[in-house]
Amino acid sequence: MQDIDQLEQQRSLLYERLAQTGDFRRGTIGATYRRCGKTNCACADPRHPGHGPRHRLTRSLHGRTESIELRTPLALEKASREVANHRRFTALSQEIVEINERICEARPPGQVPGVEPRAGAGAEKGGSSGTSGPRSQRR
Repeated sequence: MQDIDQLEQQRSLLYERLAQTGDFRRGTIGATYRRCGKTNCACADPRHPGHGPRHRLTRSLHGRTESIELRTPLALEKASREVANHRRFTALSQEIVEINERICEARPPGQVPGVEPRAGAGAEKGGSSGTSGPRSQRR
């Protein structure tokens, strides 16, 4: 089993990579082809794929599906980059969780990260700071 210092160093590297993720968004990008409905158009032939492709970014938000048309090549490129960054973000997040679980399992009980261990069981207790004031009169 790796020691805690090595695991914490791995976690720090993952945090650095996470900070470099950039803009991201959830969803998938798909292309659709449609028929226009004109009888004399080439898309009326069953062997023709239809007009397109039309690219859409689709995602689920609060239980509802939301779809955005990506009309320009620049919009498609931007959305593709953001979706890829989201995949990278989720993968890094999963790695961080796994490393943290290993750190938690390796750290002995009573040891808190960044806090010096307390003195042994013979340490003096604090106690209260004196007596309370006088009681108020009943009405």
